[in-house]
Amino acid sequence: MNRIKAWCVIFFVGMGVFALMPQAAFSKTKPAKEATAKFTLPKRISATYVVTKNGDPFANVHEQFTVSKNTYTVESVTKGIGVYALLGERKLTSTGEITAQGLKPSHFELHQGNQKKKSLFTDFDWAKKSLVMTIKGEQETAELKPGTQDLASYPYQFMFIRASLKNTITLPVTTGKKLKQYSYKVSPDIKTIDCAGMQYKTLYLTPSEHEGAETKDLWLATEQSYVPARILVIDEDGHKLEQTLTELRIQ
Repeated sequence: MNRIKAWCVIFFVGMGVFALMPQAAFSKTKPAKEATAKFTLPKRISATYVVTKNGDPFANVHEQFTVSKNTYTVESVTKGIGVYALLGERKLTSTGEITAQGLKPSHFELHQGNQKKKSLFTDFDWAKKSLVMTIKGEQETAELKPGTQDLASYPYQFMFIRASLKNTITLPVTTGKKLKQYSYKVSPDIKTIDCAGMQYKTLYLTPSEHEGAETKDLWLATEQSYVPARILVIDEDGHKLEQTLTELRIQ
């Protein structure tokens, strides 16, 4: 049970991990022409992470963000290490548009090994402002808030709202089961951290509100398209789950 719980936590936090993208931030985001003047949108980002639980090997994660004209695709695949491999691969997929405000998801899926009953499907109906989540064949709906992301897309939205990452942010993110709001404090100082022998200058985000006893912190690599270089989760039982960047390729 503890293994399964830890597996779920790391995916609903990290990448398919946890979540972040505020409605307020989007209202401050500059038009696409101004944004592109500040950074060049990558055509492809490939990131590999290692996840530990209480310092012991837990899983490996490979993510790929791909841009084609005005659309994007994100795929995140997690494979457990050792006994956790028995849980099967976990795959997150997000597809959608690229707009002046950044990523605008249209469809999200989550699959856990061959367990079809655990698969989640989410459709974003922006015209009707409706988020439709399919869980075990049953549909649940929620109001689709501006700037809403999913577990796969949110890490790649930061590059679009970098100018808004100040003070505090509140973000709507769907886990595939629920639409949650996350509040974070943004550190004013750039922190340099070491990940697999590489030095990254990062922007540190820490929860301003705690949901239960769980905490989730992340470090965004400011010189590498704001991709998360590190994610730290401490669950309600005190278990520490840490996701660290080991390889990054940006084209």
